[in-house]
Amino acid sequence: MKNKGLGEFEELVLLAVCILQGSAYGISVKKEVEKHSGRSILLGAVHITLYRLQDKGFLKSELGGNTEKRGDRRKRLFSITDTGMQQLRAAQEVRQKMWQFIPQLNPEA
Repeated sequence: MKNKGLGEFEELVLLAVCILQGSAYGISVKKEVEKHSGRSILLGAVHITLYRLQDKGFLKSELGGNTEKRGDRRKRLFSITDTGMQQLRAAQEVRQKMWQFIPQLNPEA
């Protein structure tokens, strides 16, 4: 993929994966994003975004262990890559710089 920037929802998903530290899979990411954003999101949107972020090299995944509760199916667990963390930091930096230029918040601007 040529453009490796982050969209808003991609950023939220990446942040959720970071927060979940090794236990990030579709449903857990969905719940984490909903908890912090206050929005209701579709599980399908989370799955699509997780795989898109993996294709961009921002996430990696592996299959976890199977459980009876899941009918012996294995969860695909996601974790952030170094490239993904660099993208998150770059997005944070851009946002912080732009906040400084809002006149009502920065009387010197």
